[in-house]
Amino acid sequence: MTTKKLKNEAELLKLAIQVGMFYAERRGAARFEATDSASDKIEYIYRLLVHDQQIQPLAKDQLSELNMKHKLALWAAKQLPAEHPLLR
Repeated sequence: MTTKKLKNEAELLKLAIQVGMFYAERRGAARFEATDSASDKIEYIYRLLVHDQQIQPLAKDQLSELNMKHKLALWAAKQLPAEHPLLR
């Protein structure tokens, strides 16, 4: 799977992590600590969103941190209004 990099993908990923953490905590599914690594947060948020059917799961042979990051950035982009600066 070759993923086309999104414009502002790094910023969209940051946003996805922030929103995903809020979602998980508000749902009562997790509490994140300041010492949790970004990799752990990415994997947990990805798996939670797949479990809650918010995103389609990656194929088993495509499951990697890079692809999870891209999937979360796409998810964040879809949550934003079309005129949002990160989508330009």
